[in-house]
Amino acid sequence: MAGRDVILNEARTAIQRNRLGKAARSFIFVGLRGVGKTVLLNEVQAIAEEDGALTDFLEVSANEPLSISIIGTLRSTLLKLDRAKGVSEKVKKGLRVLKSYVGAIKIKYENVEFSVDVDAETGIADSGKLSRDLADLFIAAGEAAKARETSIVILVDEFQNLSDEDFEALIMAIHRIDQKQLPLMVVGAGLPLLIKLTGDAKSYSERLFDYPDIGPLDATEARRALVAPANEAAVEFDDAAVSHIIERTQGYPYFLQEWGYQAWNCADGSPISADDVEKAEVRAVERLDKNFFRSRYERLSDPQKTYLRAMAQLGPGPHKTGDIADVLGKTSSQLGPTRDALITNGMIYSPKYGYAAFTVPLFDEFMRRAEP
Repeated sequence: MAGRDVILNEARTAIQRNRLGKAARSFIFVGLRGVGKTVLLNEVQAIAEEDGALTDFLEVSANEPLSISIIGTLRSTLLKLDRAKGVSEKVKKGLRVLKSYVGAIKIKYENVEFSVDVDAETGIADSGKLSRDLADLFIAAGEAAKARETSIVILVDEFQNLSDEDFEALIMAIHRIDQKQLPLMVVGAGLPLLIKLTGDAKSYSERLFDYPDIGPLDATEARRALVAPANEAAVEFDDAAVSHIIERTQGYPYFLQEWGYQAWNCADGSPISADDVEKAEVRAVERLDKNFFRSRYERLSDPQKTYLRAMAQLGPGPHKTGDIADVLGKTSSQLGPTRDALITNGMIYSPKYGYAAFTVPLFDEFMRRAEP
């Protein structure tokens, strides 16, 4: 958690305010791959549970829409609330609304499984229009949590993979519970293109979410991330070794972890030296190429690989789309479909109009190794 103290403190405050029925925005961690967004989500889940919230962690998948996976989350949550001491009509209603929601969803997705021994709440969450039904379901769940003097925190990873329909419905549902100040909060994580996607889905989304920017660690925090765990095992890094690792990794947490791991394995003893780090670099690069870069690269079409190769020739980026087109001898409009496909599958994003940048740190170096 090096360098993330301020963000986690803000998350803790938001969760506490939400449980108390006070104004608190849902938030989405935004950053490139390898900066530790998923680790932060896990830490936020632990913070929420320490505060007494009921939580669930979802990863958006093309194999199961959020509109389906949310059923298991809220079923589990409502049943936990139902088992609490004392009968609560709000909790019973929440279960009935969930059953109504599932009945409507089954019309579209026939393989949905659901079992709760209650009757459906006719006329609520059963319209068949997801944007309306999901909002009804969130309101019912939020009211149930409020009746039990607790809160619900739903953590959603790979937020940018939501379908357009799920995206719009989720934003509208969050808007409704925000208006009613109910104790239900969504905490997400995803790539930088998320900010544009949420704005495109609903213009008012900027008022619903905070977007903490999760970037590389500065030199001080990167040093702490390397040195503190080693010190706990009575091992030291010498200053030259630390400086070399920070320079090569550019402070990206996943890369810091990989370089530190390999340097540890290469060293004969303490302190770990710059020579150890130089030996470790070959192993670190090989592992990143195989496990971090290659898996993403192999899913691309040939035109997409060609586009990324042109970007890599220009350096780390961001790059003007016109400059990329010049490298390929084409116009920006001709390359538009390829660029859009790369944005959709999360390989690049547009940090500002007319520019493209890699979503994976150091990917330009990998491209020059993979496609010399």
